[in-house]
Formats: sequence, C-alpha cells, structure tokens
Amino acid sequence: MGGKYRITGNTYPRMRRPRHRRKLALSVTAAVVALGLAGWGTLQLIDVFTGGNEQANAAGRPKACPSPSATKAAKALPKPAAIKVNIYNATPRSGLAKAAADELKKRGFIIGKVDNAPAAYDKKVPGPGVLLGGPTAMNGSFPVLGTQLPGAAQKTDARRTADVDLIIGTTFKAFSTPAAAATALTALTKPAPAPSTC
Repeated sequence: MGGKYRITGNTYPRMRRPRHRRKLALSVTAAVVALGLAGWGTLQLIDVFTGGNEQANAAGRPKACPSPSATKAAKALPKPAAIKVNIYNATPRSGLAKAAADELKKRGFIIGKVDNAPAAYDKKVPGPGVLLGGPTAMNGSFPVLGTQLPGAAQKTDARRTADVDLIIGTTFKAFSTPAAAATALTALTKPAPAPSTC
C-alpha cells in the first residue's frame, strides 16, 4: 500500500469505530432524568421535615371547635298534657288498669279508655308493658310516656289518631317515681353535649 496507509513498521493507521450517537443521547437523557428525580425527592423531604407542605401546616393549626349553637338542637317533645293514653290490663291482677290510669292522670296525662287488654295481648305481655301507637308516636309520645315506665316495648300500628295505648305487662310493679321520670324527661329534651375532641 502506498501513501498515508503505507505500513513502515513503526506506525499503524488509526481505525476508529463509528460513533453511536443514539447511545450517547440516551445516556445524557437518563442522567438528566435521574438528576431531576433526585432533586424533586430532596425538595419533598425538605418540605416534610420543615413543615412546608399543607398537611404539616394543617396538623400544626388548632382544630376549629363547633360552637354550641352549631350543635344539633334537641327535638321538641310533647308535654304530658298533650298525650292521650288508653290503658289496658294484660295481667291476671284486677284493678291494675284503673290504678295506673289514676297515677298517670296525676302526672298530667290525658286518660282515654281504661279496660282489659284485647285478646291479642291478654296475658301475652311478658315485660312491664307495651306502648302501642301510630308511626308518629315513635318520636313523640313514646319517649315521654316511656319515662314513666322504663323497659316498656314500643310498637306501632296503622292508626292515624294521636292517642297511644299502654298495655300493662305481667312484670309491671309500679311507674317510675315522679322525680326519676322528670329527670329522664329533662335528659330527653336537653341532651348532654357530646364530649369535646378539641
């Protein structure tokens, strides 16, 4: 060979591989992405430890407690003088319905019918009693009348009148004392506030 490619024994022509520009571009891109992710992660860690993010700021602020006026008001319940009670005796003891009617009348309730229980309930009420009335009585008359006879079962029927039935059961002994009934009624109309979490 002649010219610049002639081999003289002490020098050899330099044969370079063709440059791979794609590999170089990918390497540079990967390096830039890695540096960006590392920088972003560093900023996030700094925000967490210095309280720069919103969650950390929210945790540091005191919680806003609802004011008493914002709490749900107690539901208005009818007065005993607005509740008409029919009293039925489902026990073998005679005169119990009349005695119960006299006591509830002293406590301000309006007394309706006083009689023995119908066959569906006669000697079939195992507890102290059953309160029976229309669907509206569940959140009205029943809670008020229930303060006089704790433990009485509550059932609704299809009646559209506002009166309620008190069917005296076999374990009935006496009504609550007037003081205990008044305390229970006060608790219903003015429930204790929920414990503060603030």
